[in-house]
Amino acid sequence: MIRSFRNLNRLLTIGRVLARHDALFLLEDYLPIARFGSKLLRGGRRPASSGRPGERLAAALAELGPSFIKLGQALSTRADLLGEEMAADLSGLQDKLPPFPPEDARRIIEEELGGPLSNFYSAFDDIPVAAASIAQVHFATTREGREVAVKVLRPGVEAKFHRDIDLLYWLAEWAELAVPRLRRLKPVETVKTFEESVTLEMDLRFEAAAASELAENFRGDDNFKVPEVDWLRTGKRLLTLERVSGIPVDEVDRMRAAGIDPVDVLAKAAEAMFNQVFRDGFFHADMHPGNLFIGKGGQLIAMDFGIMGRVDKSTRRFLGEMLLGFLSGDYRKVAEVHFAAGYVPADQSLDTFTQACRSIAEPILGRPLHEISIAKLLGQLFQVTETFAMETQPQLLLLQKSMLVAEGVGRILDPNINMWHLAQPLIEGWMRENLGPEARVRETFSSVVGSLERLPRLLAETEKTYSMLVNQGLKLHPDTVKAMFPDQGRLRRPSPLLAWVIAAGLAVALYLK
Repeated sequence: MIRSFRNLNRLLTIGRVLARHDALFLLEDYLPIARFGSKLLRGGRRPASSGRPGERLAAALAELGPSFIKLGQALSTRADLLGEEMAADLSGLQDKLPPFPPEDARRIIEEELGGPLSNFYSAFDDIPVAAASIAQVHFATTREGREVAVKVLRPGVEAKFHRDIDLLYWLAEWAELAVPRLRRLKPVETVKTFEESVTLEMDLRFEAAAASELAENFRGDDNFKVPEVDWLRTGKRLLTLERVSGIPVDEVDRMRAAGIDPVDVLAKAAEAMFNQVFRDGFFHADMHPGNLFIGKGGQLIAMDFGIMGRVDKSTRRFLGEMLLGFLSGDYRKVAEVHFAAGYVPADQSLDTFTQACRSIAEPILGRPLHEISIAKLLGQLFQVTETFAMETQPQLLLLQKSMLVAEGVGRILDPNINMWHLAQPLIEGWMRENLGPEARVRETFSSVVGSLERLPRLLAETEKTYSMLVNQGLKLHPDTVKAMFPDQGRLRRPSPLLAWVIAAGLAVALYLK
């Protein structure tokens, strides 16, 4: 009861904040009562915000806290859904939020490092260069003279996130209980996936590790840079990185003035996204314009590694085959890979699902390539999930979100070019390398070698098992004993040849499995 009361009170607070800023307009198309509710929740008072709709919504989301700020950040990249003006208004949520006092930043730094700030930095700028939902960034100089950027977690941000996550769990649990047909969407498991990513984001040591891994994956790639981590000045609420500079990816005019071609940047961004997802299976899952800068020569510079995602090799194959199938109009292939991956139950009709894929894709893929929206395609694909009893795949939610944000960035750079079309040759090459005849030969050889390498261990385990059984007085039928050991009257240690045969059989079984 206490939990329900707390969450109902939180919902009421959210409604009041949105109403106070006159920001319930997004719900009016779905809930006509929202217009009346907005006036009711304001109690007849004038709205606190009087600007454009996007400005009012941004103000409301900023007041509601970090969870809602992240929602606004994702929406700010979707000009195709909200319009250019509203997307531009929401972009202020990326890194232009009110900062917290520098005294708090200094205190947190000293608590994390266990000593006076002056012991670690010879200079520290109290005015932050960026203030976002989770943390803010200050420029500093280390005692060794290196220029760095110091990221400090906002005081109390963990408690605010946990409050909203508990609300999401509560809503998800009630949804599964009250509306059984929603269970296939796995709302509770989806919230759990979000909670895991947020928990990692709240510990800046994990972010440092993610930055280090991403930098290692792109070592030697001059088109994509990750700032170096200063591990000596990093803790749970503190992250120190090499200071870098560049043009924000959404400032296209500045790029052109600097002699940088936005189309070239878009091609590099498509390649970087492909490499992260398909080559490495480890991707930046929060690449909104506030986290991506353009350096000299058009080099991409990534920032903010708090939310990262992973996809295993089998999922990468599914994604590659699905994307290529849609882009090439091979809907039968799209349907087959969904069945093979288990995303569509085996008792459903392959032909009917193929027809459903065509009905979703044709209105989109029939347009010029620059109008194709893979994000919209995925969204429409989910509309048929109920018909075919498909369950939500929580492990893919971060990737879907990343695709939405990446596509939004691509539209900012050049709305006439589709970044997924740029990535298509890369995906085709990866598929040939990983699914072609040579790849299958390599996999078969690796499996056989792996099985042979396990033979000595299997032999040892087999002999150990037989010895244990003998010592414990295993009783076999006399005819069985005579067949196995013709020269012995009773069961003793089996011959090495027999053990090798059994081990080889186990190895073959493992390979075939």
